[in-house]
Amino acid sequence: MQRKIVTTEDGSKTLFIPGMNEQYHSVNGALTESEYVYIDKGYRHNQSPKPVVLEIGFGTGLNALLTAIEAENEKRKTTYISLEKYPIEQTEIEGLNYGSLISKHAEELFAALHTCEWNLKTQISPYFDLLKLKTDLTQFSFDTIPSVDVIYFDAFGPDKQPEMWNEEIFRKLFRSCNPGANLVTYSAKGEIRRRMERSGYTSELLPGPPGKRQMLRATRP
Repeated sequence: MQRKIVTTEDGSKTLFIPGMNEQYHSVNGALTESEYVYIDKGYRHNQSPKPVVLEIGFGTGLNALLTAIEAENEKRKTTYISLEKYPIEQTEIEGLNYGSLISKHAEELFAALHTCEWNLKTQISPYFDLLKLKTDLTQFSFDTIPSVDVIYFDAFGPDKQPEMWNEEIFRKLFRSCNPGANLVTYSAKGEIRRRMERSGYTSELLPGPPGKRQMLRATRP
């Protein structure tokens, strides 16, 4: 899969796939989007004292980095499980600038997130354990992981990867959730929201990050 590193509006880098005409983050700001959608509306919103976070799409590792930083800030022990079918290359990792935009400590965390082994739970910091799973979401068995409190649904868009956004996937995710768990995603498409609700979630439209009018947050009652 051919990918190119591009710079987004807030100065942070992301990856662009010419063959799909799709980028890993919003061109209006990769760091800004991740902080708003996943950290503010997802992780901070859910007040589980020891949350289990499930990420659909490890991608560049930006969401994991921001969550590790927030877990340390809140002193909230967090288990972070991320599914990724196509891990990025070392040369691509080296071209990303998230850590340098935040702090020296963030650079160290970012390196640790990418150098730890796949398919093996690793303590990245006293407040953040990471389990990166190289797997296909459509074939993944959710009974192999603990019940989750927060889901970052960060797959490529529904028009690019429709198989990731179907009702069967949302039903599996719903069953993997603890009561009160939240799912957040940048997509606010009406059909996606209806599929979530048919799967058992309640849902709400929230104001979106820069460049997007709205985003979705779903909750398991």
